[in-house]
Amino acid sequence: MGERMLDKSAVPTEPQIVAHMGEDAWGRLQAFEAALDGVYDLQRELRFPFGNSYGWGYKYQHKSAHLCYAFFERGGFTVTVQIGDAQVPLLEAALPELSPKARRAWDDRYPCGKQGGWVHYAVTCDADVKDAAELVQVRKKPVRGK
Repeated sequence: MGERMLDKSAVPTEPQIVAHMGEDAWGRLQAFEAALDGVYDLQRELRFPFGNSYGWGYKYQHKSAHLCYAFFERGGFTVTVQIGDAQVPLLEAALPELSPKARRAWDDRYPCGKQGGWVHYAVTCDADVKDAAELVQVRKKPVRGK
């Protein structure tokens, strides 16, 4: 994946984010956001969480429930979503419908809890948008029709 926006002292503007990511990647981020907005009361906040290696990204939430982060990168973005132990059976049921890339992201998760973990899914093409949204919907059941 590409270079992230790591200068914590400089809050990026939307035009700077678009320039950094590229138009195609920005379009995929907008498609990802639209997919979430279709099933949640979506809120978005520009954040620099977790320390210096993650960089700037959007935090998405439904009301007060955290959904995921999307970290800006050159040529794409990475969705980081926590799948808790309670959601593992739901994720395992969804795995056959996900791409091999998404299944690998689950296998490579950063462990958290007994079976869950943090999944880092790099969105680099249009097909990745659906899988990224599906991972979020495993974390939090959609509140509107899927």
